[in-house]
Amino acid sequence: MPRTTQLRTYTVRDGLLDEWVERWRSDIVPLRLDLGFEIGGAWVDRERSQFIWLISYDGPETFEERNAMYWASPEREAMSLDPDDYLVRTDDRTVEPCY
Repeated sequence: MPRTTQLRTYTVRDGLLDEWVERWRSDIVPLRLDLGFEIGGAWVDRERSQFIWLISYDGPETFEERNAMYWASPEREAMSLDPDDYLVRTDDRTVEPCY
């Protein structure tokens, strides 16, 4: 399958941005990496209470199939992490390089 990259922008509930970043680093990133995803970077926009990151996958399944595996995994379930507790809005865009 061709490489797929998503630019994800999350608007985080007031006062929870730092906590969200810590949960993302400690819980989400290791599992994503274990499942073959790549993280292209992550940034915070404190003025807008937003968390922005790039995630890519280039493997035998489609991005959507691999993402479904992530969400269905026992490790994801064990996180006891409900994004709705932290995130007000999400915007996921599939992007491609133009260079």
